[in-house]
Amino acid sequence: MSMTKTFKRSPLALAVLVLLHESPMHPYRMQRMIKDRGKDQVINVEQRASLYQTINQLLRAELITFWENAREEGFPERTLYRLTDKGHDTAVMWMREMISTPAKDYPDFPAAISLLPLLTPADAIQQLAIREAKLVDQIATIDKDVQAFDLPRLFTLESEYARAVLEAELKWVRVLIADLHSGQITWNQDWMRPSVPPESEA
Repeated sequence: MSMTKTFKRSPLALAVLVLLHESPMHPYRMQRMIKDRGKDQVINVEQRASLYQTINQLLRAELITFWENAREEGFPERTLYRLTDKGHDTAVMWMREMISTPAKDYPDFPAAISLLPLLTPADAIQQLAIREAKLVDQIATIDKDVQAFDLPRLFTLESEYARAVLEAELKWVRVLIADLHSGQITWNQDWMRPSVPPESEA
């Protein structure tokens, strides 16, 4: 089995391949371009170590290769990388898979909701209200960023999608808070206490 087939696909790895499709570049420029284009909202590039680790994995899988060493005034010498034909084909394959097939993720929020009776209803309402406020802030931040970039819709589709998901979650959270307030959904802490089986007779 080839390394390409066993390579662990990730949004960051795909971003590196797509950036190198534009032109050869060094890791610092990749990181800057992801941030400057606002893609760091959906691609985690905060830790440069993670970027270098991804680049090394792509090198071993022969999806990218060394291009040349370049020196810019005021900066140390940097290694530029370029995309291979295999890397291009892999990027296209990943794009098709990621767009066509919903991923089975395990995010924190649904897991916590499934175990909600660990809290009291009053505590659950309080925590959900905090989440509601944060969702409102996140939606406002997306709106502000989209207006600031002022780009064609094609280049802000991920923000549009993120906003739609946040709006749907906000609506659901508000309904849940209302149902908790009204008592339509409720519980008590006895529900979470394990039942103790009677002691067996000697």
